Amino acid sequence: MKFFYFLPLLLLSCWLRAQTISREELIFLTTEWKGERFADGRPKIPDAVIEQARTVSLDDVWTILEGEGYHCQFDGGWKMIYDNKPIVGRAVTAMFIPSRPDVEAHMKERGQQKGFKGNSNSWPIQQLSKGDVYVADGFGKIADGTLIGSTLGNAIYARSGNGVVFNAAARDLEGLKEIDGFNALVRDWDPSFLKNVMLSGLNVPIRIGRAVVLPGDLVLTSSEGVIFVPAHLAEKVIGIAAFIQVKDQFGFEMVKAGKYTPGEIDNNWTDAIREAFLEWQHKQAGKKPMTRQELDKMLEKRTW
Repeated sequence: MKFFYFLPLLLLSCWLRAQTISREELIFLTTEWKGERFADGRPKIPDAVIEQARTVSLDDVWTILEGEGYHCQFDGGWKMIYDNKPIVGRAVTAMFIPSRPDVEAHMKERGQQKGFKGNSNSWPIQQLSKGDVYVADGFGKIADGTLIGSTLGNAIYARSGNGVVFNAAARDLEGLKEIDGFNALVRDWDPSFLKNVMLSGLNVPIRIGRAVVLPGDLVLTSSEGVIFVPAHLAEKVIGIAAFIQVKDQFGFEMVKAGKYTPGEIDNNWTDAIREAFLEWQHKQAGKKPMTRQELDKMLEKRTW
């Protein structure tokens, strides 16, 4: 029986120590990533991949991830400042839970010793670098669950030049709209102030609705929702998604011209269609010409 009294204390102690994940633990959790990392251990997806991600379809990214066996990366049901402007970048994650005075006091004391200032909802902002997206699980709280208003919104954009994804609310929508270039994906807008909420994890794996997010994941939003691409798959997934857009454009033109039927375009391409695609693709301005070998490899394990 004593064990059951001791276990909650043990878990709380571990949780207190693990508020911010260590570089070593983050590297362990993202072992598949072989590229450059930030000082905190987050995978540093190349800027070129981030920029290319702005041009692809979230639906295509979802389909590719499904084919790779990643079924818990998307979540919908959001409100967005500008639903026609995607939020794209590398995730900095934060987890919030309902507050408990004794634990929150310890957290604030330790945070101040580590150089964090102000309330804990501002601490993740101090971790942001250019291109980062602040992703927070605020357990879906709306009233009294507003993680930012226009003041913190300005601070976020000044550090990251990017937006936020919150499984929670935000306040001062009109003020946030005045931040040129800023965007936010939230559960709802509410005029209340943040209350009875405390930070429990910074740069840790978190849950956003149906999705799981790790620090450094590629964040991509649209009017449909948000998807999180594991860092080690980002270049592959975004590359395939970009190819799908080109392939679809070719297919639309061929069907419209009556050269091929929809059934021929949607099924495994014959040699004739592959050669027709290469001839068409080589004429597209601004597109790097594909070789037949590259095309065959792209279509080899097609699941989309």
